Amino acid sequence: MKKKAVSIHQEDYLERIHELISEKGYARVSDIARALGLGRPSVTVMVQQLGRKGYLNYEKYRGITLTARGEKVAEGIRARHRLLSELFAQLGIGSKRALQDIEGIEHHLSAPTVAKLEQLVEHLRRHPLARGGNGKPT
Repeated sequence: MKKKAVSIHQEDYLERIHELISEKGYARVSDIARALGLGRPSVTVMVQQLGRKGYLNYEKYRGITLTARGEKVAEGIRARHRLLSELFAQLGIGSKRALQDIEGIEHHLSAPTVAKLEQLVEHLRRHPLARGGNGKPT
């Protein structure tokens, strides 16, 4: 089995950093800690680790930027998240439940599975599921 370049926990960090940079134009340790519900010391340790691995640039007391490598990982996670969000919406799964489930599975999908899910979502775009009066697929 091939070892992943980054852990699920590290992917979460990269995803949040990417979101913060997209929203605010920058990310700081305090922003990341708030977004993940963690303490600043824990976030600092992980950010330094990701910096050593080449996924981001971190300077103490300055903003954090993603490297091209970090950007690629973060965008891949965001793409899986969007794909799963669309699939769950097509299946009539409520947004709160979908978000919880997506956060639980988005890091565990292999590339071949993602490719098959993309095909399924594309099929559902062309042929939406019929919905009953309760909003659920019939």
